[in-house]
Amino acid sequence: MPRYISSRDNRFYVRREDNFAVAAPVTAQNRFPAVRLVVRSEVDAPRRRDKTGTRTFLGHHPDLRRNHTFELKTYQTSWPTDLDAPSYGPLFEAAMGGVVKTFAGGRVARVTAGVGIEFETAVNLTEGQAVVYGSEMRFVTGVVNERTVELNAPFSLQPAAGSQFTRTVTFFLGTDPPSISLYDYWAPSGAVSRLLYGSAVDDFSVTINGDYHEFTFRGFAAGLTDSSSFSGQVAGLSEFPPEPVVEPSQYQVIPGHLGQAWIGNIAERYCTLTSAEVRLRNNLDTRNREFGCASFRGLVAGERMVTVDFALYETDEDRVRALYESAALRSPIGMMFQLGGAGGQLFGLYAKAVLPELPEFDDSEPRLVWEFRGCRAQGSADDELVIAFG
Repeated sequence: MPRYISSRDNRFYVRREDNFAVAAPVTAQNRFPAVRLVVRSEVDAPRRRDKTGTRTFLGHHPDLRRNHTFELKTYQTSWPTDLDAPSYGPLFEAAMGGVVKTFAGGRVARVTAGVGIEFETAVNLTEGQAVVYGSEMRFVTGVVNERTVELNAPFSLQPAAGSQFTRTVTFFLGTDPPSISLYDYWAPSGAVSRLLYGSAVDDFSVTINGDYHEFTFRGFAAGLTDSSSFSGQVAGLSEFPPEPVVEPSQYQVIPGHLGQAWIGNIAERYCTLTSAEVRLRNNLDTRNREFGCASFRGLVAGERMVTVDFALYETDEDRVRALYESAALRSPIGMMFQLGGAGGQLFGLYAKAVLPELPEFDDSEPRLVWEFRGCRAQGSADDELVIAFG
């Protein structure tokens, strides 16, 4: 007997493509948790202007181009110890477009001036890379030598000699964002499963201090195929790929109130943050108007835009007035957000130079809130934002 399909019986997989629009095979380790995936496939149909002798629409040619777009939303989750990087790492790699660097951790030799860390052995960290000590993440802002670095902010509990820093993976910005394959599997076996190949992330955002920390990815895909209508050779495949053996999911969703905010040229921690959103737009241009091509053949990245919206309670502290002065004088400030409160459950992002806009005064609640909107991050060369897991 036919039955409805449960919207919870859905599993997602993602992997970076070695070649554009050639589907990358996935395994159970490429499965990631998500809240929803919305895919829109629209025919790019120009208006017919021929005189048909009737008011009836006579239809279009079946081989018109199709445009595929997607929006995927997921929560921040814990990072399983058996994975080299979080399973949804390819989504962040596609959004950032640069290299991915891992840090296995290291043992501290000594700490200087609160933000200087010297390790016992060479760790070869680079500027922008993340480190984790205990339940806190920080970013490297200066490299003294292969063993010694300076961080963007001090740790709440200063490491002592012999303390152990744990693993991190850091995603950097780059010129050419890679493409990914997105698999959308459903159960039971008679349900329609889908594959988006040649997918690119054009718009990525992080929502902070909600019920849960949320990541949203929006973008384009060169093609869409499914388990029902698959035929011929598609995305380098001769048949729709079967789903990997389903394994139990082992992860935790991180509550939205866990984390830290460090703001200012001399970084200070703010516990009065009420909300924040960091958004990255790649302004991708799809090569979808080339003669002889039914779908787009590649991607061209435009000027990148990284913006921060944040709101906090106004207080009579000097540092809060300094934020207003930075906005009035158009003076950039550093911003770092850590999401999560325990090792293996941390996500962080760091923008070294954000130009704050003058805040709106929201007096609708009992306490005055300043809302900073559209604050744009800047840099010198692919360095206005870094993100990391730890």
